[in-house]
Amino acid sequence: MSTNSDATARAWVDVDLAALIANAKTIAALSRSRLLPMIKANGYGLGAGPVARALESLDPWGYGVATPAEGGQLRTAGIARPIIVFTPFQPNQSEQYRQHDLRAVIGDLDGLRSWLATNGGPFHLEVDTGMARSGIRWDDAPAWDSARGLLSGAGSWEGAFTHFHSADSNSAATDQQWQRFQLLLGSLPHRPPTIHAANSAAALRGTAYAADLVRPGIFLYGGGAGGQSPLTVARLRGRVIGLRTVRAGDSVSYDATWTAERETVIATVSLGYADGVPRSLSNRGLVEIGGRLAPIVGRVTMDMLMVRPPEAVAVGDVATVYGGLVSLDTAAETARTISFELLTSLGARVDRRYADPT
Repeated sequence: MSTNSDATARAWVDVDLAALIANAKTIAALSRSRLLPMIKANGYGLGAGPVARALESLDPWGYGVATPAEGGQLRTAGIARPIIVFTPFQPNQSEQYRQHDLRAVIGDLDGLRSWLATNGGPFHLEVDTGMARSGIRWDDAPAWDSARGLLSGAGSWEGAFTHFHSADSNSAATDQQWQRFQLLLGSLPHRPPTIHAANSAAALRGTAYAADLVRPGIFLYGGGAGGQSPLTVARLRGRVIGLRTVRAGDSVSYDATWTAERETVIATVSLGYADGVPRSLSNRGLVEIGGRLAPIVGRVTMDMLMVRPPEAVAVGDVATVYGGLVSLDTAAETARTISFELLTSLGARVDRRYADPT
């Protein structure tokens, strides 16, 4: 059932929690590892609380977020499992971590010293094996010499991990990162209880990089990864809110980038870039209305977009930007971006409607 049956809503995203759970089960089955689902950025735009509560049925180890505030929101939503904040810990954040019982990611020596000095609790050490974003570089010998001394007596050292940069596109690079990670782990004082590296793409490749936990993200939410096709989770929808007939030579939308070659019916749809429809879909995207595809004409505006419907439509008809005849990945490719960005760009005013996972 939907949490909102308002037939007059201007824009919404239908979220199929049963499909999300099925996608998570696929990852668990292929990787044979326990799940650490990534639900940062408000559950990839779909609602962190409802997503986490749905995934609870699979008994995940815990959840991954990007900020202490996101972790606090999950606690408020009733989530009691471990929560790892994957942005590296900053010493001035200690109180936020303690307040919400959050696991820290430690990515440098200063952070490690500060966390241990304040008895911050369980933490996960990040190893940079090639992403060059955060973590202690795998071959930084002086840094690891210092880290070993600090880790040898650290009873709160719960995990170590790395981040693959090209698991979906470069097997050789992924193998190299994994080998670097294993080499570094073998040089540490002892093995922490939880080792993890695999994102969606790596986890879907089987057990090779599964370790103790896998960290699925985009595949859970309906984005393709690892050569696998997920079930559709998100369907972004609005309504036809106006119809007009333009004459040959008339332009549509800002900057007059589209001009009618003949008399044409134009439908205005209640979705725009403030709702999560990229402006880059102007004059190139497709919208589903009544089971058929309608091309977007003219610029996508902040609150509305215009399409040329292939047949008669009516005010109030539902228009689907992705999740129907146009998949999330296809819409992202057409917009020259990635599915992650489409989902996390969903506007706050877009109603999230959840289908009962049972």
